[in-house]
Amino acid sequence: MIGKIEKTPQLNMYQVPLVQFINNEHELCRLAEKINWDGLEQDLSAYYCPDNGRPSIPIRKISGVTLLKRMFKESDESVVDRWKENTYWQYFCEEVNFQHHWPFDTTELIKFRQRLVEERMERILKLSIELFEKKEIQEKQLLVDSTVQEKNITYPTDTKLQKKIIEKCREIAKDEGIILRQSYKRTLKQLIIDQRFREHPKRRKKANAAARKIKVIAGRVVRDLERKLNDEQLDRYQQDLLIFKKVLSQKQKDQNKTYSLHEPEVRYIAKGKEANKYEFGNKSSIARNMKSGIIVGALPFSDNPYDAATLDPQLRQIERLTGRFPKIAILDRGYKGKKNVLGTEIKIPGKLPADATYYQKQKTRKYFRARAGIEPVIGHIKHDHGMLRNYLSGSQGDAINTLLAATWFNMMKMLRKIKAKTNSFCLNYLMLWRTKYNQKYKPGKTDGFFRFN
Repeated sequence: MIGKIEKTPQLNMYQVPLVQFINNEHELCRLAEKINWDGLEQDLSAYYCPDNGRPSIPIRKISGVTLLKRMFKESDESVVDRWKENTYWQYFCEEVNFQHHWPFDTTELIKFRQRLVEERMERILKLSIELFEKKEIQEKQLLVDSTVQEKNITYPTDTKLQKKIIEKCREIAKDEGIILRQSYKRTLKQLIIDQRFREHPKRRKKANAAARKIKVIAGRVVRDLERKLNDEQLDRYQQDLLIFKKVLSQKQKDQNKTYSLHEPEVRYIAKGKEANKYEFGNKSSIARNMKSGIIVGALPFSDNPYDAATLDPQLRQIERLTGRFPKIAILDRGYKGKKNVLGTEIKIPGKLPADATYYQKQKTRKYFRARAGIEPVIGHIKHDHGMLRNYLSGSQGDAINTLLAATWFNMMKMLRKIKAKTNSFCLNYLMLWRTKYNQKYKPGKTDGFFRFN
């Protein structure tokens, strides 16, 4: 059953409504008025049971806390603590009276994210885009670039994965009450020490022998465990055993290798960076308007496609979110291969014809200098809005984190815009008051009041 927030609750004589001691011109109050909460609740209510069971947490409350979480760079645990002590955060989530307790348990945020698969998360991104004016949203020029969203895994090596396979097999055997032929606990500890620094000439032979021995032991433990599991247990751990066998059989130059046991969807991506040659995660495409700087598209990919192959799905998403295709998309040289996609002209840096006019050269130069404007946007999304390292599991977690990061960027952009307007109004009022005051009281006159000079 969908939970509801009472819009006009019975007031308690010992409680003061929030509206009586907050500033209604505060940027969070103004932002809350701009958001179409009724439309969001109507869209997301289709994924809740209509009239059965215990009432859920109100959609407005849990979606509001989800938005506040990354707008202000909080974790699942800290966001509910801050919500409990912040009147403006409570007003943003439509509370009437000040609350002295948590809005809900932190695990409810995990359950809420699991409901929101990629198609539903696009609705929240669209909500953040609709905060801006139509002319800002539907610009003709668009900047698109791809980036890597790294997963929360250690740097993968064959020896690390084989060590983890042995440890996982021990855990499964312990949970199922199985006694393995040999645990190799002390042997494995020494072999891990021996295989280190294998690039040193004096240690290479011993280190390589230790690494080979670890792989042999991992194969033995997996086969021993598989023999001793009954049919029911084999069905339960079938997926884990398949991953173990794939890791043990893969070679250095194989395609689509497994780089993590708990995140097998992780892909190896090389973007040609000097400082960070290899990244392990998923590729994501980000699109922003050239002038307004609004993010109008954020699309995750589960594999590692060529950049030009990401344009078609990215432009289709932009059409779903903004209602139209852009006329021009300005890209870097990584998107070579296409001149027109779905009616959108693709502009990539390159040599102009010899008969190009001075005006054409300057216009082209202006386009490609503006293209670099998407790079700091991607940097802010990563470092300020949680896309630098993705802690959500699975390919579904990749999609949710990418779309929410773009949503939080747009929300903070609108929040700063509202704050700037409010500060500008206050400054203009102060300057007007200063002018009138200095006209009324001549310089040097003592009147007992503070005067601006």
